[in-house]
Amino acid sequence: MGELMLKLRGRVSEISENRGTLGSELLYVTTRVDLPQGARGKYALLLRSEDICGVSEDIDGFGVILVLERDSGKNILLEAQGVVGLVPAYLLPNDYSYLAEGDIVRITPESERISVVFRRNTPNNSILLTEQCNHHCLMCSQPPKNVDDSWLLEEANALLQMIPRDTENIGFTGGEPTLYGDGFISLVAAAKVNLPNTSLDVLSNGRAFSDRNFAAKLAAVGHPDFQIGIPLYSDDPVTHDFVVQSRGAFDETLKGILNLKQLGVRVEIRFVIHKQTLPRLVKTCEFIARNLLFVDHVALMGLEIAGFARANLDTLWVDPFDYKDELSTAVEVLKSSGLRISVYNHQLCVVNHDVERECRKAISDWKNEYLPECAGCAKRGVCGGFFSTQVQYRHSDHIAPFLDDVHSARLQ
Repeated sequence: MGELMLKLRGRVSEISENRGTLGSELLYVTTRVDLPQGARGKYALLLRSEDICGVSEDIDGFGVILVLERDSGKNILLEAQGVVGLVPAYLLPNDYSYLAEGDIVRITPESERISVVFRRNTPNNSILLTEQCNHHCLMCSQPPKNVDDSWLLEEANALLQMIPRDTENIGFTGGEPTLYGDGFISLVAAAKVNLPNTSLDVLSNGRAFSDRNFAAKLAAVGHPDFQIGIPLYSDDPVTHDFVVQSRGAFDETLKGILNLKQLGVRVEIRFVIHKQTLPRLVKTCEFIARNLLFVDHVALMGLEIAGFARANLDTLWVDPFDYKDELSTAVEVLKSSGLRISVYNHQLCVVNHDVERECRKAISDWKNEYLPECAGCAKRGVCGGFFSTQVQYRHSDHIAPFLDDVHSARLQ
């Protein structure tokens, strides 16, 4: 197995005798024990357990102290307790050793949990706005929950004020973010104000924009670098509605796309390839080329084996190597029509040569891995690799390294 998936949330162990008044709160991560006293309340001070004894400065005033464990023995706990004093402090599992200066975490004392909500040194920062959704897609990697999680929207507004202004890109995801209605529009407007030089990508099923007034509200925000990714899983309404498990979804999605483009909003169409959508792959690309030529980008995507996709794997799985010719045809249909296209979540050794240049490294770094077979591959640096769950559960039977820039071992 290659690099392990980064852990972004989990439990921490309280090691101080004082939780203070801290509720669930967003805090910057810092290793600087010399921060001015007046600024410390916004920070979580990260200490390595092996350095505990070397801390001689007064560290009062920090929001919390996080002690990264190397060993979980009693001595470290006693040493940490002696240093942190009355500051709320938690022992942090070594899974979080990647935390760095400027990252942002949420600490929830009541449940003793940590969530890493922003990482300063990665381009892959997405903000979860809700786990509610009006779809139940067969392959959904984040199955919807019927809960009131509107606190996530409040947190997103707070997070936008903390994220550095030189951040290149952020994403809003769900669930279905547009279920917040005007709250979603206000959040996009807040992103424009707080991060004017940061591109914003939103994932949505697009149905809310079948209401032209709602689509007009989004367009009126005038975000300078905004794109919304909307899935269209078939040219056939019955197939699309079956995949998303919602009757009437196709018509509303299509109307939403049309409204957004008429109002000047950038739209990406997303098509996830699996056993249920593969029979209409080429036909759907022809449909897009004939009827939706004005969209800004088309993404043909491999399956992420998580959530519902894992539960429905036998219904969904098809080896990408087995549909490489259909993928080549679909790509050619789109390219010949002048559409911008990307192929996501496919390894270069399972697509035809004519598709390689359209393949992108798109899997978020915290869940991106490679197989042992990839170690000597000449194209590993430009290959998208695998979702961690693909490595764990199922991947193509035809993975083989390229021996040089042209020839692959699978061709020998």
